[in-house]
Amino acid sequence: MMDLISFPDHSRIWIYASDREIEDSLVWEINTKIYQFSQEWISHQKALRSTGGLLHAYFLVLVVDQQINQPGGCSIDTSVRFIQELGTNYNLNFFNRDLFYYLSDGKVKTINRIETQLNTLPKEINEETLFFDNLVSDKLNFQKNWLKPLKESWHSKFIKVNQSMAI
Repeated sequence: MMDLISFPDHSRIWIYASDREIEDSLVWEINTKIYQFSQEWISHQKALRSTGGLLHAYFLVLVVDQQINQPGGCSIDTSVRFIQELGTNYNLNFFNRDLFYYLSDGKVKTINRIETQLNTLPKEINEETLFFDNLVSDKLNFQKNWLKPLKESWHSKFIKVNQSMAI
């Protein structure tokens, strides 16, 4: 459903990560709601050229082509309310900033910021482990920098890998 390819590189992106993996049986239904919201999303009474959807059964992504119409504060607030309602309806939390997301054996996994402070890292995490940077804000950075090794990520400020474990 999400047609990211047709959007220019400068398009604005928002990424919200669920606190748990979204069940396969719900992905299509939630994707449909996100896409429908994106098609009806407006700013200053004008339609936004936007799309949205789920990626990896964790990440809710919204994309807006800002050259067509820029989203204003009210339209961004509307999207946040939509995501909060979606979370409430499906018992998901898209606003837990204490979770970090990484890739291990092709699967998305999470680690809590508190776990990182207690030095109880899973053995699979090392300097080369790919972490998702949900703070990227445009399509180009999303494509190039959404996934990056821990050693190049802002997560490294919170996650200290035991050097004897590092590759």
